[in-house]
Amino acid sequence: MRMRIRWFVGVALLALIAGMASAVRAQAPEPYGMKFRSGQNVQPVYEGWSRNDDGSFTLHFGYFNRNWVEQVHAPIGADNRFSGGSGEIDVNQPTLFYPRAHRRVFSVRVPSTFGDQRLEWLLTVRGETLKASGWLQAEWETAADNQGVRQLGEEATANVAPTIAVDAPTGATLSGGATLTARVADDGLPVVRERVERPGNNDPPTLVKPEGEPESPHNVIDVPDRRRGGGGGDGVRGLRVSWIVWRGPAAVSFEPSSTVKVEEGQAVVTATFTTPGEYVLRAEVNDNLLSAQQDVTVTVR
Repeated sequence: MRMRIRWFVGVALLALIAGMASAVRAQAPEPYGMKFRSGQNVQPVYEGWSRNDDGSFTLHFGYFNRNWVEQVHAPIGADNRFSGGSGEIDVNQPTLFYPRAHRRVFSVRVPSTFGDQRLEWLLTVRGETLKASGWLQAEWETAADNQGVRQLGEEATANVAPTIAVDAPTGATLSGGATLTARVADDGLPVVRERVERPGNNDPPTLVKPEGEPESPHNVIDVPDRRRGGGGGDGVRGLRVSWIVWRGPAAVSFEPSSTVKVEEGQAVVTATFTTPGEYVLRAEVNDNLLSAQQDVTVTVR
């Protein structure tokens, strides 16, 4: 009888300890809610495939940089490579990864005979290799222009994508930088209309956190423009040109901003470098609906 009582007491104590541990875990903020300025990896992402008129296919890829501030560099080679039916290949994937999520960053065309093959993107950051596998899974077919099947209005249907041509030096110095002039032509559609603010549009939310709920961990202070790596410019409306580093050994600063409004058919920025090497800078012109891109190569000494 005494042994049975001891057994019940022991079980009760274990249950009490387990319950207390569960309560502590329930009150403690989950680590998945943490925001990290730096030190995290980059996940390559496969985002589906689309058909081409000639019978070939296009596979679409993006990435998710788990950092909120750090721009991660992974040079082409062992740390940033594609593996396919023909072995290791370079498909012009990026080498500089901006913070957070970036959808359908680039695409890879494969032949009509691709069949059930796979194209794999292997990305190694801080010794950890992550992979995205692309193949012609029927459920992953998507629109080539990423617009889906949504019905467009008359103005959007008539819109033609802008064109861009960039004047840029082939070489630059760390002290001098490089002036980049994007010459743009556009049909003026869609028309940029004045934004009307209505009462209530920007009212702050009224959700009140329950009393005693712990604060979520937050170790990121003053997060810059995470899409372009700083400099702002995302608030520019209408016809605009945005710059990013597609390939290069380090981040680049663009002045007056990485996104500038097109005025009198052109948009001018100055690129400033901190590390010598070969850079591929990508300019994208956007009219609020359609876009076009051009890459320029600058060797910095």
